[in-house]
Amino acid sequence: MTVTAGIGYALIALGPSFSLFVSVISKKPFLILTVLSSTLLWLISLIVLSGVWRAFLPLKTTAWWPYAILIITSIAFQEGLRILFWKVYKRLEDILDAFADRVSKPRLFLTDKMQIALAGGLGHGGAHAVFFCLSLLTPAFGRATFFVDRCSQIPFFLISALIALAFVTIHTFSMVIAFNGYAEGNKVDQLFVPVVHMVAGMVTLINLASGGCVIGIPLLYFLAVLTMMHCGKMVWRRLTETQSRERSS
Repeated sequence: MTVTAGIGYALIALGPSFSLFVSVISKKPFLILTVLSSTLLWLISLIVLSGVWRAFLPLKTTAWWPYAILIITSIAFQEGLRILFWKVYKRLEDILDAFADRVSKPRLFLTDKMQIALAGGLGHGGAHAVFFCLSLLTPAFGRATFFVDRCSQIPFFLISALIALAFVTIHTFSMVIAFNGYAEGNKVDQLFVPVVHMVAGMVTLINLASGGCVIGIPLLYFLAVLTMMHCGKMVWRRLTETQSRERSS
């Protein structure tokens, strides 16, 4: 393959995120800081997890259950970290609202809060793509490509890019859903995010089977679309409710 192919794989994984960053995030410095801090946080979490599991790797077995344990523990750790991230954000939101009251400025609007959550999710998704895709793409800039026996239909680098894009989408919009769930005390939204994250992680185990990527990747994109639809429905509901309250007041 060539440099063009390597850049193409990188754009598949992060192209939509870059477009979202340019069109929404880059217009507000605070959102840029949120993306950067979120990316750093999730990268550190992945490095910590990899350090913990390094003692047990490589797994000298063809069974699927050790990988399932790895995925379950890693996702449980990340979901706990998501709650911590929310609490830090909520504390910061209270500080900003208090400052706005002192200077007689309006508090954060609902759209502001959703954009902050979106920026946090974009950082989470970007960290995932960097860790699991971009770090593997160096050989893709060479003269050849690479296939694995269990999915010989598709180049390995393309598989990595497609999986990364699915997870970037899931992580980006899951953060908006999670923040809304925590703010409203909505148990459905609070449970939706970790359940989808866990199911998506377990779906990747299908790739261990021969030809499994042909099934696993479409299932991941089904979960990504489901997450976007749920997020869109939730945002529309919140915005409609807010507009109704403003008209009646």
